[in-house]
Amino acid sequence: MSDRPRPHPLCRSGAATGAEGAQPVCRLSFLGEGSLRGLGQAPVAPVVTLARGKRRGFQRRVLAWYAVNGRDLPWRKTRDPYAILICEILSHQTQIARVVPVYETLLSRYPTVQSMARAPLETVTAITDPLGYKIRGRWLHAAALQVADRGGAFPRTIDGLRELAGVGRYTAGAMMSFAYRRDAPMLDTNIARVLSRHFDGRNQRPGQARLWQLAAAVIPKGKAYLMNQGLMDVGALICRARSPLCDVCPLRRSCAFRRGSARRSLKRRD
Repeated sequence: MSDRPRPHPLCRSGAATGAEGAQPVCRLSFLGEGSLRGLGQAPVAPVVTLARGKRRGFQRRVLAWYAVNGRDLPWRKTRDPYAILICEILSHQTQIARVVPVYETLLSRYPTVQSMARAPLETVTAITDPLGYKIRGRWLHAAALQVADRGGAFPRTIDGLRELAGVGRYTAGAMMSFAYRRDAPMLDTNIARVLSRHFDGRNQRPGQARLWQLAAAVIPKGKAYLMNQGLMDVGALICRARSPLCDVCPLRRSCAFRRGSARRSLKRRD
């Protein structure tokens, strides 16, 4: 099953194409497929097993670093699934600094999912379209209509969330983790980079199934919210795609990428 968000009839025909007519790709949402027991999807056999000491050391370092260095972002102060949905859809292929004012404007104008559902589509897209990737405004409005039809109650399972317009595997995992505090993995480009470099010593993403399993394996019980936020911030601020700050990384002592030739190759390209 693809992670591409499912099309919804509330989105106008042809809305899935970008400004130049090309099919858009959300690199944050389309990294692959995974499933978890108890979260609304059928379980799959695990493909990754981490030694207990290795797993706990990784968890401890990420959580300690995040407690001191985590970014102060407005959506980290709420557990409202509506606000989390807005944040995640706006963040597709967009720098966080550009997302914040649009996120705040949307919530100020439409503080509830019902208020967005009642709004004309064009008033929503007028706010979101300046970010580019113009389908996102249609996704938000269509998802709001779907939730309003449910009496304003968001689904509380992975599969249920993925029925909403614009919600793929990553966004569903983010909502389970951030809004409902469930131990759900999520996989954006930052988390993918941290996991693949640390455990595989590579500067590319490993196989999708393996990466989703790694993302699940490193979550401490009851702490998915903190772990997922921490991994995102390590990837965004330290384990950057180019010029990673390996010498100050909280994972530097156990990172296969830092020990191997991949970092030297990357530095030569820089």
